[in-house]
Amino acid sequence: MDHLLSGVHQFQSQVFQRERDFFDKLVAGQTPSALFVTCSDSRVDPNLITQSGPGELFVLRNAGNIVPPHGASNGGEAATIEYAVAALGVRDVVICGHSGCGAVQTLLHPEKAATMPLVSRWLQHAETTRRIIAENYTHATGDELVEIAVQEHVLVQIENIQTHPAVAVKLQRGELTLHAWVYHLETGEVLSYSPEDGRFEPLNAADPAASAKRVMDNPMLRK
Repeated sequence: MDHLLSGVHQFQSQVFQRERDFFDKLVAGQTPSALFVTCSDSRVDPNLITQSGPGELFVLRNAGNIVPPHGASNGGEAATIEYAVAALGVRDVVICGHSGCGAVQTLLHPEKAATMPLVSRWLQHAETTRRIIAENYTHATGDELVEIAVQEHVLVQIENIQTHPAVAVKLQRGELTLHAWVYHLETGEVLSYSPEDGRFEPLNAADPAASAKRVMDNPMLRK
């Protein structure tokens, strides 16, 4: 805790004072360009990954970057999505999974959450991912299986978010773009789903207008 308190003091005495004009502008309101949905994992920092600053991202985090379908959960996910899209007018939504995700691994091995009933209940919102993996990827094991599951899981969330009315309206108008990303902790690389190729590719090589649909015959995932 001491290093957190020290950090707060340093921010207030140095960073905030040095950038006072910038922070004064933030007081007037926020105009983020994107809603960034990602995992609560402490190793995943949306602003660090994207090199964005305060006010640029509206961030939604939870265990496993799960977006329950509209009406499936009473949590804050639906309200956050609605506010970002309808009130703040974000033009892009990024759903970003990450390598080695503990929530996804627990989804594959439910016994890991045997003593955590709330975690087990939350992961029920990812049942579609679990079933896709169980029925379509019997050949995969170990790290390969986890990577496949992380990618499939992000694509399922892309499907789920489209059931939210505010998102559906903006998509129909062409005022919103959905992006499916996977961040690799080991290399710092970000993969983006390419609807043209039906697979995840390095972000610098992928079509920036990422997927708002699911391609079931994915050549990379279904090898």
